[in-house]
Amino acid sequence: MTALNERTSRWIRRFHVADDAAVRLVCLPHAGGSATAYFPFSRAAIAAGLDADVVAVQYPGRQDRLGERCYDDVGAMADAIADDLGPWFDRPVALFGHSMGATLGYEVARRLEARGARPLGLFASACRAPSAQRIEYVHQRDDDGLIAALKELSGTDSAVLGDDELLRMVLPAVRGDYTAVETYRHRAGRELACPIHVLVGDDDPVTEIAEADAWRAHTTGGCVVEVFPGGHFYLNAQLEGVLASVKARLGDWSP
Repeated sequence: MTALNERTSRWIRRFHVADDAAVRLVCLPHAGGSATAYFPFSRAAIAAGLDADVVAVQYPGRQDRLGERCYDDVGAMADAIADDLGPWFDRPVALFGHSMGATLGYEVARRLEARGARPLGLFASACRAPSAQRIEYVHQRDDDGLIAALKELSGTDSAVLGDDELLRMVLPAVRGDYTAVETYRHRAGRELACPIHVLVGDDDPVTEIAEADAWRAHTTGGCVVEVFPGGHFYLNAQLEGVLASVKARLGDWSP
């Protein structure tokens, strides 16, 4: 059987192998983001002594999946990711999602639990609770309007934002992501049994503290809300503190 560090996966990318780690942490990027958004996170996790094999999800329509059709539906994407994660459950799995990635992580976790593959827990970063979604139409803007939205949040790689040709190349994926998250509507049903740890910036224009706190309604396994200094991408400046929090929580969640 092919070892996981040699396995070809449509969705999972791994930058730093940690085959002996006790836990696997699956990280889901923000709208417009790619797996490499978690490269600094993965590298810093080693320095922080995080006993986790950090892997990142690569959405279609960008980087090595540039030629693939973009998804514009959270449910369909969650189905595909949950299907692809099966072989990665050779050890306990936790999910970490930032912004759209947190909503997607929640839906992936729902699907996994329905199959009997309960994650250790979900880290929901910079994201409103599934039941606290706003009505927004960024995905309907023209290209210039979409680019303006990206620059306003400063979440996309600065090298991409500074290269107009490259930026317009990835716009179909960005528009697909925004369509997915802005048309997402929470469907009533069984909520998560695994715990949720919510992380949010105190100056996030996209996620108010009350909207982050609403995650408590989406699990029977307990929910903690932690506030960091910063905006929607507080994660970049607060990485050391975030990893310390993740390390402690994984210790609490691990069997």
